[in-house]
Amino acid sequence: MSVQSYSQSKLNTFFTPSDTLNTPRRNLVLISETSIATVSLVGLNQLWYSDYDQSKFHTVNDNNQWLQMDKMGHVFTSYQMGRVGADLLRWSGGSKKDQLLYGATLGFGFLAAVEVMDGYSKEWGFSWGDIAANGVGTGLYIGQELLWNEQRIDVKYSFRQTKYAPVNPEKLGNNLLEQVLKDYNGQTYWLSANLHSFFKESKIPKWLNIALGYGAEGMLGESEDVDNQLLTNNSRRRQFYLSFDVNLRKIRTQSPLLRSIFSIINMIKMPFPTIEISKKRCVFHLFYY
Repeated sequence: MSVQSYSQSKLNTFFTPSDTLNTPRRNLVLISETSIATVSLVGLNQLWYSDYDQSKFHTVNDNNQWLQMDKMGHVFTSYQMGRVGADLLRWSGGSKKDQLLYGATLGFGFLAAVEVMDGYSKEWGFSWGDIAANGVGTGLYIGQELLWNEQRIDVKYSFRQTKYAPVNPEKLGNNLLEQVLKDYNGQTYWLSANLHSFFKESKIPKWLNIALGYGAEGMLGESEDVDNQLLTNNSRRRQFYLSFDVNLRKIRTQSPLLRSIFSIINMIKMPFPTIEISKKRCVFHLFYY
């Protein structure tokens, strides 16, 4: 056996989920998750919250802000973090119960800790709406596992740059990376349903999904837009989308590494012809992302 073949074999073995509990793998998962979460929270506190005044713990009602796009972000993040947490425990050979109890709740736990930090910041506050959105994302993953023992409906994300960020970069981001996180005008969140999973006897390709999306536009701030001559004709509006998508986890491959890569990329909605419906408008996009 050549060195390359041996290395490839070892790599495939490493990425292949264990059939039984692999204690070293489980310990690696737990130590890694704890370390990353701790470093992330400490980093947030030092690099982000330290720039703002602190206060006594308080709550805010921000449910009417950003046309609920921020809440959709919480649903997406908690769902995807929970999915990754469950997949890691499955890789270590953990039981289905452990995957759901300790893996799928990873996103909810981490985001709840961030929410507590918000509660001590004068700039923000603890939001029960955010906690509810986190619960929806986590519940969507766990519920499907309990009902179908698989994820037939994925929560996905797509982004495009918009004309709004340069107008208010402090709120919407100064560069592409910041805009991906902060410019809600360019974000779209999707419920992407795998058709073959619902119609298993059909000849529908196993990788083909149909996707329903939600977005919003015309927002320069949380609730009220700043006055700007270039945007006086723009108003805040919700957008709904209907499109196709690809479920990369359904693409056949013998490579465990490639399956892992597909699983990560699968959180992004693939560009496809899309119908956009909003107030007083219906538009067809040849490719929307």
